[in-house]
Amino acid sequence: MSKKEKLIKKLKTQPRDFTFNEAKTLLSLCGYIMKNLGKTSGSQVGFIKDKKVIHMHKPHPRKELHTYQVKELINKLKQEDLL
Repeated sequence: MSKKEKLIKKLKTQPRDFTFNEAKTLLSLCGYIMKNLGKTSGSQVGFIKDKKVIHMHKPHPRKELHTYQVKELINKLKQEDLL
């Protein structure tokens, strides 16, 4: 099982311990590129692929995504037929 498949399997269970780095890795493996959304964006980043953008805030000080972020990520990836 590839790293991408493992991350997808974990994401589908809506875990409370899914980290921003795992999300970044998964989106990278799906062809998205992470970009800061301007000088004043702070912790907000965008993952861009073919004019499609997934907005996300880097959680701090914790490393894990919030529950709503995991659900949004799942919904966006389902819309793109990646899940």
